[in-house]
Amino acid sequence: MAIAAQTIGANPAQFVNMVFGNASLWDDVMFAGLEIPPEVLARFPGPRHGIAGIRRLLNAPARPLTNAAMKPQGLHVPELAALCRTFALAGVDIVKDDHGIDDQPYSPFVERVRACQAAIAEAVRATGKPALYAPNLVGTPRVLRERARIAREEGVRAVLVAPMLVGLPAYYELIEEFPDFAYLAHPSFGGARSIAPEFLFGSLLRLFGSDAVIFVNVGGRFGYTRDMCAALAANARKPWGHVRPVLPVPAGGMRLERIEELLDFYGPDTMLLIGGNLLVERERVLERTREFVDRVNAHAPAR
Repeated sequence: MAIAAQTIGANPAQFVNMVFGNASLWDDVMFAGLEIPPEVLARFPGPRHGIAGIRRLLNAPARPLTNAAMKPQGLHVPELAALCRTFALAGVDIVKDDHGIDDQPYSPFVERVRACQAAIAEAVRATGKPALYAPNLVGTPRVLRERARIAREEGVRAVLVAPMLVGLPAYYELIEEFPDFAYLAHPSFGGARSIAPEFLFGSLLRLFGSDAVIFVNVGGRFGYTRDMCAALAANARKPWGHVRPVLPVPAGGMRLERIEELLDFYGPDTMLLIGGNLLVERERVLERTREFVDRVNAHAPAR
């Protein structure tokens, strides 16, 4: 099937509308990939940071990267800030909100971002190692812009967004307006099986500006296969015109015991995301997180 390039436009809504709008209504059709001619690819700037940009922010030119999620739901702001500080003191590169944290009464957005960003800054001063806090941005386009503005004023450099929840056009516009953030794309609501996951997370979200894409890893709580995960990571990092390569971020039921296996599988241009498995023994969070960081760092390639 071929689409005239003139019909595509220069925004993600029209792009997806033309290549998979009506076709998505057919039960026996899956959006598994497409070839984009250079003149269409040039209309989309892609990631503003990508793998190289995130590595520069973290002063980590070669090693695999680490990511931890603040859980469980229901924690109040002082508890979240303390957890954020603990993860950063242990050496985690990016500490992100759990994707279910929004603006609930027990964790108001402004108060949480201010406290968690301050906790990260305190840990960075103590350790001398860069770390980033990534608050979750979710809501209508107006809410997204307002919260992005607040995060920027607080000195935040990375954010978490679920593109399929907020909508691809809103996500694309947010990146255009706030290009200084590194964007971690969360997979929530991205499970529609009419779009192949390796294409959606490995290519489409990359095209629309994600710098890192979180996806559910093989052997975790969800049903992605080894081949699917390999293809997704390959799509995220392969040469694609001017579009920068992005970090694959395997997640979902990740365990410390699998770190070496996962890094052998994905390679160094990867960020491992572990949430609940760091928190199973609450009194040993710092020790378990240091183990996570040390085991990942031990796989850094020789320089």
